[in-house]
Amino acid sequence: MVAEPLFVALGAQRYRIERPWGDLPVDGAGRISDVACDASGLVYVQFRRDSYADSSTPGIVVLSPDGSRLAAWGESVQDGHMVTVHPDGRVFVVDRDAHEIVIFSPTGERLGGLGTRHGPGAPFNAPCDVAFAPNGEIYVADGYANARIHRFDAKGMPLGGWGRPGRGPGEFCTPHSIWVLADGRVLVCDRDNSRLQAFTADGRHLFDITDTHKPMDVHGGPDGGFYVTDQVPRLSLFDVAGTLVGRCRPVLNGAHGMWWDPRSGVIYQSEQNPNRLTRLVPV
Repeated sequence: MVAEPLFVALGAQRYRIERPWGDLPVDGAGRISDVACDASGLVYVQFRRDSYADSSTPGIVVLSPDGSRLAAWGESVQDGHMVTVHPDGRVFVVDRDAHEIVIFSPTGERLGGLGTRHGPGAPFNAPCDVAFAPNGEIYVADGYANARIHRFDAKGMPLGGWGRPGRGPGEFCTPHSIWVLADGRVLVCDRDNSRLQAFTADGRHLFDITDTHKPMDVHGGPDGGFYVTDQVPRLSLFDVAGTLVGRCRPVLNGAHGMWWDPRSGVIYQSEQNPNRLTRLVPV
């Protein structure tokens, strides 16, 4: 039996749901934790595994825009949490339990890293996510055992940061995801405070969005706006001012990670339960 196609909408834009999407190894490969695209449309799928209990498997599987598997690499990643592709094509993998942001070439060669590998608190303590500003600066949401945003220059030199545990402005309870908009504003999913916080580049608090339940990922969207996925579960689109444009429910139990490909308008959602990648195709 062939299922009828399902559709969702964000504002005026409708999407066809495609799931599971892509030639991905879902048995014994770990949980699908995040997804990112490069400028050519290649799709990098992040797999998370327990290095103590699971066999050594690739942390990244690379798919073509049509879903064909092209490559798999990253066996050295112990606990891949999030993945982000730099505008220059480098792949930044958050190796959460190793307390490091590992930098790979597009073909999987290690190029370097941020943080001290297996050095909790130097400076990361189970980090969550990484993002890039238009001027090349790098921001890290640090995350599970910390409550801080770290800021680096384009070469990885520390520029300070902000944050502490709490519920007030600039305080966090699991800063789980981070994104920098084209105008330089920094957006943080303050997951267990059930809000998104917006900041200037140097950490001055601008506003909160509280109409979200345990937000998981934030990603830039069309016309300067941004997407937020949460644990309702739902996907929300906000405009450049932070005003809600539309919402939908594209996955069953909440997407841990997501990516919007501006070339095609396709939105990718990484699910862990069930373990799969979902694709929203504009129609």
